[in-house]
Amino acid sequence: MKDTQWNNLIKVVNGETPASVPVGFIIDCPWLPGWYGVNILDYITNDELWLKANLKAMETFPDVTFLPGFWSEYGMCTEPSAFGAKCTFWKNEFPFADKIIYSSEDLDKVKDPNPETDGLLPFMLNRLLLAQPKIEDAGYKFRFSVSRGPLNIASFLMGTSELMMAMMMEPENVHKLLRIITNFLKSWHEIQHNTFSTIEGIMMLDDIVGFVGEEEFKEFGLPYLKELYNTNDKIKLFHNDADCSMSVKYYPEIGINLYNPGTHMTVNDLKSATDNKITILGNIPPRDVLASGTPETVSKEVKDLLTGLKQRDRFILSCGGGMPPNVSTENIQSLIDTARNI
Repeated sequence: MKDTQWNNLIKVVNGETPASVPVGFIIDCPWLPGWYGVNILDYITNDELWLKANLKAMETFPDVTFLPGFWSEYGMCTEPSAFGAKCTFWKNEFPFADKIIYSSEDLDKVKDPNPETDGLLPFMLNRLLLAQPKIEDAGYKFRFSVSRGPLNIASFLMGTSELMMAMMMEPENVHKLLRIITNFLKSWHEIQHNTFSTIEGIMMLDDIVGFVGEEEFKEFGLPYLKELYNTNDKIKLFHNDADCSMSVKYYPEIGINLYNPGTHMTVNDLKSATDNKITILGNIPPRDVLASGTPETVSKEVKDLLTGLKQRDRFILSCGGGMPPNVSTENIQSLIDTARNI
């Protein structure tokens, strides 16, 4: 993002209330390729198309802060590929990573990946390095190191149902796996920071946090996330658009200062649960309103949300989760225009 956008984001996260409601979106391969007019496979394998699509979004909506900005990714295959997961890429469907752990004995075969050399991670980093001159010429800089979170990655390596069962039946094995993943993620984020001196933010996405109860989160989520967010970054962004009601009150303790939720809780309830210590990036329904609604529907939802806010500070208008497929330019512009005029 541009310097002004980054500085304004820091101000909002630190509690300053801007004159107009800021707007931001997490964007990646579920939305960008279709909006730009290319298929997903072309988007994630053609560096030129990837760059053009990202630049087009930022030029079309200059008042929007896109997060993380120029996200170099291969969908859900990104991190599991470093562990040796088989990755399947369809022409216009989301990539998928197969699990590698079928029994507790397989855990002994899981080795610490090297983020510099393993899986798709070197391709991710090299894409950014190759595109960096053009991105900076356009006035943008890399601001975030990015990854999925430890439980999310574990769910791909083991299978989601199998991970949930193992938490109950074989907790020591789950901790063993989460330790390997957490060490890997610490190294991966460090490499991103060291490669690009302009990175001063960290972003992680982990919907599995929303699939477990409070006690399970405290045992299997809290300590590892707290360790990963123990950094000097100015912005510590977390995405979990599953049910956060069992975990969100712990986010300030973790160190998270910017949170992109789903729509399970209202913005007012989220602010109350976190004592308004975290900036909320939300919370327009993504599929039913932003993707499927009309510009008029979007405008009404934005008005209802903003007029119902009890606190305007530490808030960035967005959808509840990342930008979903099939959101039109007109609907995004309606959201921006409505926010500007309230």
